[in-house]
Amino acid sequence: MMLSRNGRKILIAPSILSADFLALGEEVREASSAGADLLHLDMMDGHFVPNLTFGPPVIEGLRKITDVPLEAHLMVEHPEIYLPELAQYGMHRVTVHWEASSHLHYVLSRIRELGMRAGVALSPATPVTMVSEILDMIDLVLVMTVNPGFGGQSFIPHSFEKIAAMRDLLDKRGASHVRLEVDGGIKPANIARVVDCGADTVVMGSAIFGDTPCEAVFRDIRKRLEENQ
Repeated sequence: MMLSRNGRKILIAPSILSADFLALGEEVREASSAGADLLHLDMMDGHFVPNLTFGPPVIEGLRKITDVPLEAHLMVEHPEIYLPELAQYGMHRVTVHWEASSHLHYVLSRIRELGMRAGVALSPATPVTMVSEILDMIDLVLVMTVNPGFGGQSFIPHSFEKIAAMRDLLDKRGASHVRLEVDGGIKPANIARVVDCGADTVVMGSAIFGDTPCEAVFRDIRKRLEENQ
């Protein structure tokens, strides 16, 4: 898709957590051909968050059916144990939660050692300043606009201010290499405002994998962003 805003390419990352798992291959192919820039894969362990989702074997299967880059969002304790398999299966980048990593510096270093890009996710109650000491180690910061662990939640309204605060922090620290991703409750109706606040990568789940065909959803997204330029 790759629209541009203020010199930054806007990437759309469908979250397969909202896909129909009985037709996962078909849904992933449809989203890929409709214009997905990334595929967002939420791995949950039932400990850091209550739910369980999927593990590396599913990711291995997805890699065989699409050339779209894959990003893993690890909502897990001890994320380092998953990293070798993710690298083996061609993961493009891996995001770990600030709240779940006791030794975040080590985990980020390990992600990069394995040839993947590294990201840090912040849950809604975690201040944006928590990334200040690791900006040179990350390629992505993910601002959660819902609580982690469940798909289909509503966007937390004050998250607009948090996104803008994160953009301000990145700009003031000269961290132009760090992408600002937003995840949770984003629909065509609010995506333009999310981007206006400074996001350059947007995760969308139920808005894409719903009753409306993916191609029509992507057309709607593109139209709304172009009208707001």
